[in-house]
Amino acid sequence: MISAQKQLLSALLITYNEESNIHAVLDNLAFADEIVIVDSFSTDRTFEIASTYKNVKIAQRAFDNFALQRNYTIDLASNSWILFIDADERLSTALEQEIKTVINQENPASAYYVARDFIFENTKLRFSGWQNDKIIRLFKKENAVYNSNKIVHEKLIVNGKTEKLKNKLTHYSYSNYDDYKQKMIFYGRLKAQEEISKNTNPNFFHFYIRPVYQFLNQYLLRLGFLDGKKGIIICYLNALSVAVRFQELKKIIKQKN
Repeated sequence: MISAQKQLLSALLITYNEESNIHAVLDNLAFADEIVIVDSFSTDRTFEIASTYKNVKIAQRAFDNFALQRNYTIDLASNSWILFIDADERLSTALEQEIKTVINQENPASAYYVARDFIFENTKLRFSGWQNDKIIRLFKKENAVYNSNKIVHEKLIVNGKTEKLKNKLTHYSYSNYDDYKQKMIFYGRLKAQEEISKNTNPNFFHFYIRPVYQFLNQYLLRLGFLDGKKGIIICYLNALSVAVRFQELKKIIKQKN
């Protein structure tokens, strides 16, 4: 049954140097009732370009971690329903229509998972751990908050029922080797901050066994070898992120002592 009152949607983004994506993602989100961007003081034209869109509300905030940045952005949203996507994600027309339908039904869930297709350059990656990728992207503002202890690959804490949308997001995460490598290194360094809060004392296991396990898990157990050369590259770079995490943790501990 359809809700008596039309539900309004706020589409949210956090950005840093997304000049190559910003036009496409804002055009893709034009159906939303408002678009809110929090930019981490980009050094390219991201802020300038986004500011030219009349339906965009944009602010700047220094980046500390993903969870806090996302929670700050949620606070700026005017509407109850939140669609929070990344600049390298795109919605199909079918997903857009499904979102409109779902938020206007009489008894919607508090939050919705969306499955994602991972695009490696211009090709869909079918395995390497991405075959079951899903993430909460649509939720009610008053029923959800990002866990401040999960500062990267942040987790949304939902009060209420969660369901899954039928249509998928397209995730253009891998544009080239160097960009993805830098992204994995950045994530690894942020994850080191999480390990500090866990009082992890890195040793041989963390430096060598954990990265090797990460690679073998994705390449063999999660069928990365079926993605050919692309599978090797993705599995290696994800393992590199694990190695960087514990190398960075060692540096942090050494500086404190």
